Amino acid sequence: MEAELVALATAGATALVQQMIQESWGPARDRLARFFSRGTGEPGAVTAELETSRAELLEARETQDEDIAADVLAEWRIRMRRTLQADPGAAAELRALLDEIVPDPGTAPAVVVRNSITGGTQHGTVVQTGTIGDIHLGGGR
Repeated sequence: MEAELVALATAGATALVQQMIQESWGPARDRLARFFSRGTGEPGAVTAELETSRAELLEARETQDEDIAADVLAEWRIRMRRTLQADPGAAAELRALLDEIVPDPGTAPAVVVRNSITGGTQHGTVVQTGTIGDIHLGGGR
């Protein structure tokens, strides 16, 4: 059972960190704050902690500091695991929460791609994309 809780805590923390960098963070933050403040009835302190972690994560992404990003993930993974260990009913709530905040891959929004070309005049083709798939070149298909 412990391995299942660790896996669920890892999935939850990963989803949380992924949501932190989204513009639509607000609703997920509120749901996560309620999850972590189970039993206390006051999600305000958790909301502040989530916002602090989000600020750290956004700064880490900007400065490409992978250590801080990893620390944010580890902090919330540990917290998720402790929450799940303290309250067996929290696992079902976390699974439902993950179903809400993690988009279905079939309905995922378009990837935002930001490329920058520098260093003078470009004389070739530039392709900017998030995903290229099912491309057929040539021959009359």
